[in-house]
Amino acid sequence: MQNLLPSTLLFKNLKIKIYRTIILPVVFCGCETWSLTLREERRLKVFENSVLRRIFRPKRDDVTEEWRKLHNEELNDLYSSRNIVQVMKSRRMRWAGHVAHIEEGRGVDRVFVWKPEGKRLLGSLRPRREDNIKVGIQEV
Repeated sequence: MQNLLPSTLLFKNLKIKIYRTIILPVVFCGCETWSLTLREERRLKVFENSVLRRIFRPKRDDVTEEWRKLHNEELNDLYSSRNIVQVMKSRRMRWAGHVAHIEEGRGVDRVFVWKPEGKRLLGSLRPRREDNIKVGIQEV
């Protein structure tokens, strides 16, 4: 994909379709169960912006006549879709609602309500799945 996205032979709308249909499903694989830290969210945004920069290519500055990279705000305006972290959070909330309606005793339900035994590791604690769901409900 590295050679395909910056190519001038393809139209931008086709490159965006490739991004949405091939790249994003690979990135989103299993994202419903992830507990993202702020660092991981930032890295996902950086990944998305780098892919969008390849699609939309550098622009020529009107004043200095030099080529420059697009700023994040310009990329957001050109792409006009929700960013990758927002999509992941909405998928996580949709999955949590789906699991909440599953009857008790099934495998997914047992995993969802399972409480690990023992102590957590020392250091900064990773957010738990239920913490992410509570934050997502508050955001909605």
